[in-house]
Amino acid sequence: MKRNKILVLSLLACASMPAAAQNDSIKELSAAEKFAGQKIDVGADRTFTREEATAAVSVITSETTDRRSARNIGNSIIGQGLGLVSLQNSGTYSAADPTFYVRGLQSLSTSTPLILVDGIERDIDNVSPGEVESVQILKDAAAVALYGYKGANGVILVTTKRGKYNSKEVKFSYDHIYNYMVKRPQFVDAATYASAVNEARANDRLGARYTTDEIGAFRDGTYPYLYPNVNWVDETYRHHGVTNKYNVEFTGGGKNFRYYTMVNLITDKGFIANPNENDGYSTQDKYTKGSMRVNLDADLTPKTKMRVNLLGVLSESSSPGANAEAASDAGNAAAGPANIWDMVYSLPSAAFPVRAESGLWGGNPTWSGTVNPVAQSVGAAYSKNHTRSIFSDITLTQDLSAILEGLGGTVRVGYDNTSNIFENHSKGYDYGSQIPGAWENGAPTIADDYRVIAESTMGTAAETNTYAARFHFDVGLNYGNTFGDHSIYTQLKYDYEYQETTGLNNTIYRQDVSWWSHYGYKNRYWLDLALVGSGSSRLAPGTKWSFSPTVSAAWVMSRENFLKDVEWVNLLKLRASFGIINADYLPGDNVWTYYTQQYVTSGGTYPFQGSWTSQFGRTYLDRLATENPSHEKAYKYNVGLDASLFGSLNLTFDAYYQRRTDIWVEASGAYTEVIGLDAPYENGGIVETWGFEAGADYAKRFGDWTVNVGANFALNHNRIVEQMEEPRLYGNLVQTGRPLNQIYGLKAIGFFRDEQDIANSPTQTFSTVRPGDIKYEDVNGDDVIDANDQVAIGFSDAAPEIYYSFHLGAAWRGLGFDAMFQGTARYSAVLNTKSMYWPLINNTTISQYAYDNRWTADNPNAKYPRLSSQSNANNYQTNTVWVEDRSFLKLRYIELYYNFPQKLMDATGILGGAKLYVRGTDLFSIDNLEVSDPESYGVSAPLTRSIVAGLALTF
Repeated sequence: MKRNKILVLSLLACASMPAAAQNDSIKELSAAEKFAGQKIDVGADRTFTREEATAAVSVITSETTDRRSARNIGNSIIGQGLGLVSLQNSGTYSAADPTFYVRGLQSLSTSTPLILVDGIERDIDNVSPGEVESVQILKDAAAVALYGYKGANGVILVTTKRGKYNSKEVKFSYDHIYNYMVKRPQFVDAATYASAVNEARANDRLGARYTTDEIGAFRDGTYPYLYPNVNWVDETYRHHGVTNKYNVEFTGGGKNFRYYTMVNLITDKGFIANPNENDGYSTQDKYTKGSMRVNLDADLTPKTKMRVNLLGVLSESSSPGANAEAASDAGNAAAGPANIWDMVYSLPSAAFPVRAESGLWGGNPTWSGTVNPVAQSVGAAYSKNHTRSIFSDITLTQDLSAILEGLGGTVRVGYDNTSNIFENHSKGYDYGSQIPGAWENGAPTIADDYRVIAESTMGTAAETNTYAARFHFDVGLNYGNTFGDHSIYTQLKYDYEYQETTGLNNTIYRQDVSWWSHYGYKNRYWLDLALVGSGSSRLAPGTKWSFSPTVSAAWVMSRENFLKDVEWVNLLKLRASFGIINADYLPGDNVWTYYTQQYVTSGGTYPFQGSWTSQFGRTYLDRLATENPSHEKAYKYNVGLDASLFGSLNLTFDAYYQRRTDIWVEASGAYTEVIGLDAPYENGGIVETWGFEAGADYAKRFGDWTVNVGANFALNHNRIVEQMEEPRLYGNLVQTGRPLNQIYGLKAIGFFRDEQDIANSPTQTFSTVRPGDIKYEDVNGDDVIDANDQVAIGFSDAAPEIYYSFHLGAAWRGLGFDAMFQGTARYSAVLNTKSMYWPLINNTTISQYAYDNRWTADNPNAKYPRLSSQSNANNYQTNTVWVEDRSFLKLRYIELYYNFPQKLMDATGILGGAKLYVRGTDLFSIDNLEVSDPESYGVSAPLTRSIVAGLALTF
């Protein structure tokens, strides 16, 4: 009991201290005290300490939210948060937004969690790490109950910083970031490409495309304009890029107000090799973002408080080139930037020179100059995206104790608006090359001087291509009080939200009416009850409203007589929760009209052309309407344990089970095609998910040394119980009973050795097979290999079933380091990337890796099948040859730092603190993909590694 009183008194004392004293005091709190005092927010307009909370919530504190020097908080928390699965996607800086799951895949509909910033749904991309106080992962029914239709997949709650009474402080930080690409693709040189094409054509029983003289010319570079050898990766992209990140924070307040202001600026220059070859503009991949946050708290009267949150964001991204549509119409604002990486993955080194001998950009009739990646990165000018955003909310809190002691009220209004303006400044360019003819007297002749005249001026068109607006309103009445051994907090609340985004049928109205109560007895038994009614405009009439009850409880065992005097047990608490959470997800591809019978038309949808002739096509009845529609429901169960031991070791364990019912599915399996219409959508899907999470953190001071070490581990498993699957001919085809996003394909049992092997094997029906093609197992025993022989192979390629991380750090007299590793398991990849794994088809190139691992008569035990010059449907099925273990272990960050001595800072008379640091992010990966990154292995910009030099000053 004494240690709990000490904790409460310490926290109260901190609240009344100046900022510097608060910081010193907080640093002296033990790891156990910090853990027990963590603030848990479940949307009830009041936070609760971890000791009294009943929900399953993990907390990422501001101490670790900015150790990756990331551009936003989403990229910053990769690998953190027990129960959060976070995965990178793109190496392009402006598009580097991770994929999040809370407790993995959960439903046939969607598994995307709700993301909130200061309690309102917002884009996490706009929030910089420096402005964040904490990120909470809300996992069970008790944690997400108050978020209505939107919380079924879990919630990520970002809480920004606030000011402090009677204080003032300024912090400045600067990060200089050196980025370099990881696992850049390597494609074969021109001579090897030509040999590979000839080999592929021979395998296809076709004649050679390139002669011996031509292959020799590719190899020795005698005729570089006729027989070029271009490394398109190196010609288009340099190896490094640079980012600069500036952040200034002003924190403070007076007797009756507090303020927090942050100004953040990011500039990034990407990897285009030669961006400055034009007068007056650069074609570099560039990204610039400036943001300003102002959070204000004012005590208008002793009983009336106001809270204001404002964030303004301006960002600009610039990309080189233009797609084919833009190349032909530079004035078209809707045309997007060129997909240069797709060109690099497609274009052979032997296609044409970067520039012809005449100076034209390279191009020919086989490979158009519009897919010349260097020309697109230099000669096609650029396009821009401007994003302008404002996020605002104001909250008034009124103490109503004059009416009833403990009574209070809140009202909040929020409005957010975001728009993107696309500017097309791209232009066309002339291209061509000399086409070689027959060789005479040991030298090539010129068959044609190919030219395309496409030069145009830079485009000037601009338009708003996306926008989003959100209005939020909520009002609540709450009551909290303590009566001897009893404490209670209860709230009645009404939420309203209006949301509009680009496109048709994208306006949504949602409402929630909730009653939430939190009861405690002797500070050791806690009980929460939530009763929530939710309405949504997305749902069919008669089903728009739902009722979601949730109950949860906690028992603080460490306060019981048999444990309260055990000094090494600081906290021991058991938790349990159950709840029904409803969701308003729509069937199919967000189909709004599922509950009515619709007529639709083929062809155009506008009734008249300019000459007043109709464009309507055939009019017919669409999909059958759903009878007795409902909506998706999540039945969530959770048991958990929180413990703090020895003042320094914190433990968390949760086990959960969820049953999703009434999931929207296409009910084709329940109807015969005799009905003549597409089967309706029905609430027939059922998915079960279950798993556990375990986390441990140890932090302790030993004299001048402090050490910290910890680990998180999560297992998330799921199974499709029902999805109204159509009848299958064979059991191996049945997907019901399997996990979500299970990969299905053929079982490869080797490669055909020769024609006799082909003749003695079951007939493979995908395409004509040759020696070196993949040989499949006849799973159903019908002596024919076709789609009926597919089986479940590997695991999901969407999310891993196992997600874990561990961190360690130490400090001595201001000198220290921190590092975090993160890994995955039970995770698969389908290696179907063109050229990298599936080469040469449609005149694409071939990677060095595919070439080195191809089947040949001399290498019958190769990793991959023979080369083909034409479409090879047999080999390019999803099968076990192409399914790879996607598990990995990455060093997410390592930081070496030095905090200057406080005496030195005091001597300056200005500085309150100074820190120098060097960081590395994603410096290495242990995985099974030799030439690709397991997080991003398709036709896209490679992921990057970064080295950071930084400085942080406090005034």
